[in-house]
Amino acid sequence: MILKLKAEIYIIILSTLCILLVNEIHAQTRKPLNQPFADQKMYHLGFSIGIDAPDLIFSHSGYTAENGETWFAEIPSYSIGFNVGIIGDRYLNEYFNLRLAPSLHLGERRFVFREQVGGEEYKTSLKASYLTLPLHLKFSAPRINNYRPYVLAGGYASMDIGSKKDEALRFKKMDYGLEFGIGCNIYLPLFKLCPELRFSFGLADLIDKDRSDITDNDMLKYREAVSSGKSRMISLIFNFE
Repeated sequence: MILKLKAEIYIIILSTLCILLVNEIHAQTRKPLNQPFADQKMYHLGFSIGIDAPDLIFSHSGYTAENGETWFAEIPSYSIGFNVGIIGDRYLNEYFNLRLAPSLHLGERRFVFREQVGGEEYKTSLKASYLTLPLHLKFSAPRINNYRPYVLAGGYASMDIGSKKDEALRFKKMDYGLEFGIGCNIYLPLFKLCPELRFSFGLADLIDKDRSDITDNDMLKYREAVSSGKSRMISLIFNFE
């Protein structure tokens, strides 16, 4: 009896949800379209603002100092950065667009070096300012009222324009890699708002292996401990088009 009563309750709840969903769909189909021809422009411009969380994937050399210490490096926590950019979009067909989106990134990278046996630590941080030049191919799904989801993929190149220098680690000025993203066009009466989640995977080794500038020989063990480092980043971006 109890099981039968529970089943009936579940059926009632499910039926109610289905009715509400159908009503919502019907309500949405009656909505007027904002900017119905916005996606048919051959060219359009925009700008973006966002936040990002940079990361670095280290490979360690296993270097052992003269005193027997073996050090390794890691990023203990993500530091949230800020980015701002402009967008140039080229219409290809109903579903595909090509876009160039140069942006300026401001942030910080924190590092901690730990000795493998004794657990001794050395912490440092680097302020980072760099320009990125991504080129993306954007695929948009069919529009549903005032919403249109999309995915994008492409490559990027970046240039460091003002990172703070540190004797423990030095980075190369140039980087490049691949990017993938997912987002949604939200059509408002005057513009499109496009929240986007983007993933960046650096392919270049950013670690500068030049040791000639070291003035404190005790810092040598930190640079020797890291053999390579490749960038990673997750960004939450709001595009206004």
